Amino acid sequence: MAVTRSTEVGAKVAALCAELGPGAMLPGERDLSTRFGVSRATVRKALEELMARRIIERRHGAGTFVRRPAVAQPLMATSFGDDMRRRGLEPSSRLLWWDTVVADTDLAARLEMPGGEAVLRVCRVRLADGEPMTLETLHVPAARVPGLTGDDLDGPSSYYELLASRFDRRIRSGTQSVAPVVLDAGDAALLGVAAGAAALRFVRTSRDHRGEVIERVESLARGDRYLIEMEIIPPGEIP
Repeated sequence: MAVTRSTEVGAKVAALCAELGPGAMLPGERDLSTRFGVSRATVRKALEELMARRIIERRHGAGTFVRRPAVAQPLMATSFGDDMRRRGLEPSSRLLWWDTVVADTDLAARLEMPGGEAVLRVCRVRLADGEPMTLETLHVPAARVPGLTGDDLDGPSSYYELLASRFDRRIRSGTQSVAPVVLDAGDAALLGVAAGAAALRFVRTSRDHRGEVIERVESLARGDRYLIEMEIIPPGEIP
């Protein structure tokens, strides 16, 4: 099968991507055209082929970048920070807002707490190496974390670490659901992607070593940056 000119250029651009590394910005079409001695139309077609292969990505108003590999998300009770550090990425958070609300019947049931009591809500963008990864809203009964505020969870702070060090509470179990969604314009802007981009919606409820619900977290994770990992167990070996 004959190799097309755009395929040849695509191979050269792919090699350049490997040299530059994940997250690097590629030269513009004009520069690539000059570098490889081909027309801009050929370069454009080559870039489209590389985007289809998920090697590069275009960011509106910013340019074309080497795509970072998707982060594998195991379905287990680990913190965002631990997951990112395990992959050699530096985790951080940007606080968007926090407040306290009175738990209605539905929220009280989900948090296994009396209705009418206070719930702390904290909304953050979670980042890895400065890049937005997830948009996360935490709900926790305020009485179980007395004195905790959203300001405590800004920057590099870890909720799980604060639970252990300040409140002697450690995550022991939980449940989590995952569903595909499409981002609206507001959420997409916070995650640095285009409106209508694919995402994964995680809803996690965790218990501490006392058996009490200590968090309900609703997260939107970028679909281009997350994979889901699940362990497969033969039916006869399920506990």
